[in-house]
Amino acid sequence: MADGPELHTVADDLAVVFAGTEARVHEGLAPGRPYTFDGVELRTLTRPAGERLATVATVNDVHFGETECGRVDGHEVEPVLRSAGGQRPYPEVMNAAVVAEIAAVRPDAVVAKGDITSRGTPEEYAAFEAVYRPVLGERLVVTRGNHDHPAAGPCFPADPFRVVELAGAALATLDTSRAGEGGGFLSCDQVEALDEYLARADRPVLVFGHHPVRDPGAEAFMGEASGLDDASGSALVALAARRPAFVGYFAGHTHRNLVRRFPETGPVPFAEVACTKDFPGSWAEYRVFEGGILAVHHRVRAPDALAWSERCRSLFFGLYPRWALGTLEDRCYVVR
Repeated sequence: MADGPELHTVADDLAVVFAGTEARVHEGLAPGRPYTFDGVELRTLTRPAGERLATVATVNDVHFGETECGRVDGHEVEPVLRSAGGQRPYPEVMNAAVVAEIAAVRPDAVVAKGDITSRGTPEEYAAFEAVYRPVLGERLVVTRGNHDHPAAGPCFPADPFRVVELAGAALATLDTSRAGEGGGFLSCDQVEALDEYLARADRPVLVFGHHPVRDPGAEAFMGEASGLDDASGSALVALAARRPAFVGYFAGHTHRNLVRRFPETGPVPFAEVACTKDFPGSWAEYRVFEGGILAVHHRVRAPDALAWSERCRSLFFGLYPRWALGTLEDRCYVVR
């Protein structure tokens, strides 16, 4: 358990402080104002100008079919955690709770950006569909991660490049997986398709994929499987530098919250969002206004899911929260 109350979420009108397994939700706040809740000082995000046009939600690393937390590439890193006998598997507990929370914000689109499954089986993907599709329907867009693309082939189809246009923004998804590999890549065709769309886009474009642009800190820990290969990462950064419509790249894979920015791309965030299946039990919301976009990280609040999430603080010798949670600025920020 954390030493004291933790601030996990700040939006333009909302703050959520967690004390153990209790979520303390503070709503109806004024934008850009300081507040103190539960001894925690915060400032709400400044609301972009104009009308709110759309809402987007995302999840990643949901891992249907997983039965053990605490293994990396098949190796145990103490402790290894499992659902108690007779209880629903923890991926089902976490994802059912997250789907209910997402549905409550009435999103216009939801992007599930990879590692939908644990072992890349059709049965695991069917379990995901059974939880997500009845609630979200055609608003749900799914792309693949490395767990979904074993050497034998992918367990579900995904477009290499897809665009969903909403009021005020467009969502571009990229399948960054490759057969049997932990790391990701983009083909020349994918880069060209994204470039072509960005060149003619008449609204901001949020780009989503499973693998992030590699960070030296993650690479030291995870090796070359920590994200996209260098050529693919450089291609994304070059596109963001050249195309003003490219306002952010949002990934998963590393099970942590982190935002990187590059000198050549200015304020454009290259973000990683923590996983849904354990700690902190994440999903992300993107609030699209006429004058900009707010990225808002949410931690699952349902009691049974939150209890599992708290257990997972002990993963990796108790060091997991330092890796996974990130700073508030890595979780909640203005995109543009």
